[in-house]
Amino acid sequence: MSQIASKPNPLPSTPTSMPPIDQLKGRPLGRILTKMGKVTREQVVEALTYQKSKGAGTPLGRLLIDLGYVKEIDVNIALAAQKGYELIDLTGINIPKEAIDAVPAQIATTNKVLPIAFDPVSKKLTVVIASQDNFRAIDDLQSLMGYRVTVKIGDAEQIEKLVGKHYNTAAESLGEVLGELAGDETLADLKNRGESIDLDTLKDAADSNPVRKLINLVLLQAIKDKASDIHFEPFEDEFKMRYRIDGILYEMMPPPAHIAPAISSRIKVMANLDIAERRLPQDGRIELNVNNQPIDLRVSVLPTMFGESVVMRVLDRSNVSLDLDKVGLRDDELRQVKQLITKPNGIVIVTGPTGSGKTTTLYSALRELNDPSTKIITAEDPVEYDIDGIIQCQIKPEIDLTFARILRAMLRQDPDVILVGEIRDKETAEIAVQASLTGHLVFSTLHTNDAPSSIARLLDLGLEPFLVTATLEGVIAQRLVRKICNNCRTEYTPAEEQIMELGLRPEDVAGQRFFYGKGCETCNNTGYKGRMGLFEIMTLDDEMRDMIIHHASTQVLRSEAKKRGMRTLRESGLLAIYDGITTIEEVVRETIVDEE
Repeated sequence: MSQIASKPNPLPSTPTSMPPIDQLKGRPLGRILTKMGKVTREQVVEALTYQKSKGAGTPLGRLLIDLGYVKEIDVNIALAAQKGYELIDLTGINIPKEAIDAVPAQIATTNKVLPIAFDPVSKKLTVVIASQDNFRAIDDLQSLMGYRVTVKIGDAEQIEKLVGKHYNTAAESLGEVLGELAGDETLADLKNRGESIDLDTLKDAADSNPVRKLINLVLLQAIKDKASDIHFEPFEDEFKMRYRIDGILYEMMPPPAHIAPAISSRIKVMANLDIAERRLPQDGRIELNVNNQPIDLRVSVLPTMFGESVVMRVLDRSNVSLDLDKVGLRDDELRQVKQLITKPNGIVIVTGPTGSGKTTTLYSALRELNDPSTKIITAEDPVEYDIDGIIQCQIKPEIDLTFARILRAMLRQDPDVILVGEIRDKETAEIAVQASLTGHLVFSTLHTNDAPSSIARLLDLGLEPFLVTATLEGVIAQRLVRKICNNCRTEYTPAEEQIMELGLRPEDVAGQRFFYGKGCETCNNTGYKGRMGLFEIMTLDDEMRDMIIHHASTQVLRSEAKKRGMRTLRESGLLAIYDGITTIEEVVRETIVDEE
């Protein structure tokens, strides 16, 4: 291990039972365990023979554990040694203050990382982690903090105790970090500089510890609160930071306005964007690991009158349940959707405004269909979540890689199911129809207010009515409403005006119970926690197809669909209110009164 400069005390020693790390790095796992004295060659050969007979699915380490030759901790240490990480004994260790200060409390406690030595000059940091699987935490220290990290492996229990001891104070509050920002001399140089900041000053400011701390704190807090977007917005006299949680924006304590360029530059560095370019929009991506969960951040930088506005979309796979049973469909709606998505061919459209959960519903449908016997290809803008077993393509209009062009190429890839992110023009619509006519099941989205309006939209794009009726199997319209927090859900009697806002009279809701969230710590005093979908599902039968061919109006189609049992968005909302899942305000905000 390379020596750490300016460390006041020697690092703890490697346990004597371990051979030197250079004799273990990169070696096969069986050889490492043999050198460590944990197994014999005969035992490794036995496990390898067993592995071959069963196929290569089970890792060698797991087989040796199952055979009773080694313990899980031995395999963990061996895997770490394979990567060049030394084992270290933390008994009686004295950790210098500069090492603890180098790693923010949020990163240390969230990722179970213990810093044990730090050289501020060379930015060399030595940390101890419990498992070589925690390599993403090291990536975070390198990308978020810019350190050169040396890794050692230690006992999980010891690490947890020492992290708790050294970071026993609660994670730094936003107020403390903002105080640090206000008093930082490097950042004070940015005041009243406008556009005249030179690149070196900007780099120094972006690299300063308070700016790093602020962004780490904001990111970790946003992920903890399950925010979907983080906004950094410069104005003439202030700089705003906002989170979007469950579709609603909440403002945070604002940092000093003059550090706006430092914040946008720091985010650009993390997203591998050009910090010298401040006149053009830029898009990038940051990959993090929090609590051993991979988090993707999509970064969009937009030049404005007063600096660069930065928005990060948080794509947390652990926060999104890509399961049809969990998107909010009622039992009868779930049956209808499953019937639609298991048809051998045809087009199924999901419609609704931006941010109404269309992508999640479609991904959930694809997950339902995803098995080794089905070839699924998608064309998306952008690809939001990567799903194993599905071929996903990103459209790139700047090189003329459009939905239509990818869709044409897709058909030569022998797919069974196709997802087209959005039908935006006649060309894409026509190819989707051709794909459906040639035996493929096609999923796509449209932007319309409800399910029946989708027919008019497709005809407006220039599709012939007979092609729409020949291919379209069904349309699912959806909206997202916030769910009442279970912790502070309270029954109440709504005022007559509230009931009338739903388009109902008090006698229409006699005997129904209504709830709202009082607000508590669990839901940040909003009264809401999480969101659910409201759905309107229109399936086409022969009579409806006949009406479309004869150019029936949207109003007539809506009326006929309701006669056939279609539940409108407003009716779905009312059922969710009566079930005590959401509030009158949410349903009024997201749905319109049904027209008779």
